[in-house]
Amino acid sequence: MYRAIKIFLLTLCLTLSGLTAGLKAQDDIHALVDALGTGGFPEREAAIKALVASKDAHVSQILQQLSDGLLYVNSEEGGPVLVQGGTEDEPTFSDPITGEAVADLDPDMMSKVRINNSVRTLIGTIMSQLTLLSPDRGARLAAAQGLLKDADPANLDLLNSALADEKDAEIKSTMEAARAVMVLKGDVSAAEKKEAIDTVAARGGRDALTILTTALTTAPEDLKPVIQAHISSINRSLALWDIVQNVWYGLSLGSVLLLAAIGLAITFGVMGVINMAHGEMVMIGAYTTYVVQEYITSTFPELADYSLAFAVPAAFIFTGFVGLIIERVVIRYLYGRPLETLLATWGVSLILQQAVRSYFGPTNREVRNPSWMSGTFDFGGLAITWNRLWIIVFSAVVFLTLLMLLKRSAFGLQMRAVTQNRRMASSMGIRTGWVDAFTFALGSGIAGMAGVALSQIDNVSPNLGQSYIIDSFMVVVFGGVGNLWGTLVGALSLGVVNKFLEPFAGAVLGKILVLVLIILFIQKRPRGLFALKGRAVEA
Repeated sequence: MYRAIKIFLLTLCLTLSGLTAGLKAQDDIHALVDALGTGGFPEREAAIKALVASKDAHVSQILQQLSDGLLYVNSEEGGPVLVQGGTEDEPTFSDPITGEAVADLDPDMMSKVRINNSVRTLIGTIMSQLTLLSPDRGARLAAAQGLLKDADPANLDLLNSALADEKDAEIKSTMEAARAVMVLKGDVSAAEKKEAIDTVAARGGRDALTILTTALTTAPEDLKPVIQAHISSINRSLALWDIVQNVWYGLSLGSVLLLAAIGLAITFGVMGVINMAHGEMVMIGAYTTYVVQEYITSTFPELADYSLAFAVPAAFIFTGFVGLIIERVVIRYLYGRPLETLLATWGVSLILQQAVRSYFGPTNREVRNPSWMSGTFDFGGLAITWNRLWIIVFSAVVFLTLLMLLKRSAFGLQMRAVTQNRRMASSMGIRTGWVDAFTFALGSGIAGMAGVALSQIDNVSPNLGQSYIIDSFMVVVFGGVGNLWGTLVGALSLGVVNKFLEPFAGAVLGKILVLVLIILFIQKRPRGLFALKGRAVEA
């Protein structure tokens, strides 16, 4: 019993002493804040330094309030420094530490705690220091990037102290680059500048090129050859990365063309149908994505980031069904008459465009990128956007799946049989009419999945498909009608060639040059890169 009472009394004493210490610390920080409202600007600077030395958790908040002009003090009696809020006509005042409202004050007696440029500079330096030492990695990285952008030599000591404690490799690299730029701007020895030049050059990239080009104009004569050598080296590296970047852009465009053309390659190759409504299948797939995303966002908001996973099968099924109806109602009566199928499907495309325009309106519809398809990351000197990367992966998956379907399934065997010799396939019991119907539905469904991908990089509008129909036909003819591998090679080749021609000839003239090159190529190889084999085909 005596031991329990002793423990209770000891615990009570410790609790009371902790409360007393907390109250004393709060009184101390209030006294330091109140000191901001007394004396002139030199006394204010001394009060700021004393406030920072206290290492109180509220220091950043108080300094920000002082910088924003929110701290007020009684102009005649002095007293506590308070935060002004409310409106200009009805101001309110509160404690800067606790946030508790302070009533019964005459606003006319309160005056702003003023600061001059010297005090403002001191606050900015301290705020940068507090941010550089913040436990939050994002805050430290943003502060380091800000110092790299401004590169004021006055912050060199501040940066050196933060650099000594930094452990994160990316932040440390940014800080070292910022320090090097500050050294180049400062009045230091040639040896230090030479070291800073090497640091900036090792970082590489266009930012380093800009820094070194700027430093070249004011550098000592003995350092100019060194800077010029680094500039030349960076220019050569950037030229190589520009080539790689163009290849990446070409592959990205090629993957989009592959998705748009692969369905057309199937229908054109098997049935000989010139389907001018193929672009509208792409457009319907994009609008299906919009409808699915809107429904999931409003009904199951927790699944909004995964709406594309539901949109892909929905677009495939819906556009495949639309394609099946078009084949059964229109195209089945026009086999063997390619010019008439061209005119009929062109009319179908106009009907589909107007139907979508009447239902959804003529304006663009927004399809939001999910978080995992947003943003960019760097790979060496290559800038890669997540949405383009995922589209390339998606195109590869669709291509390989379709290839397996054609090579490993009974339907694929029948499709290839009809493509190579329709009469022989019919005599062997294959219902060529239904093969045609489901082939057209398959091609339309794949076009719908292309619309899902295009909704992430292009405007969803009734005219979406028109932007890709001509390119799709060029890919199919260039690669070889009905040949999937030819479609793949043709799409990637045209994508890369387009991206290399655009910087020199422009987008429109570049496409015209590609068209001329394809026409010349077809003169030599009328069946494209990879011609289909078969008696009926070769006849």
